[in-house]
Amino acid sequence: MRGFSPQTDELEKRLAKIEGQVRGLRRMVAEDAYCIDLLTQVNAATAALRAVGIGLLDGHVRHCVRNSLIGGTDGDEQVDELVAAVARFAGR
Repeated sequence: MRGFSPQTDELEKRLAKIEGQVRGLRRMVAEDAYCIDLLTQVNAATAALRAVGIGLLDGHVRHCVRNSLIGGTDGDEQVDELVAAVARFAGR
């Protein structure tokens, strides 16, 4: 079981909402919407995706990493993987 499994329904709802935001952006581009309005919507979609990412990182730490450390299996590998994921998420 993955760390996000209990929240699968919530994740799917949030991603569907983000998908709708992106479709709205495409529509705005096609309709030649005002640049600032587009930028505002891009920022909203980006923030929503980052919130999903933070939630996934949280679930990974609380489930996958925690269980590895408690169980004594792959603890160091899980920590290394987590640090790499945080670095990617931070844009490094």
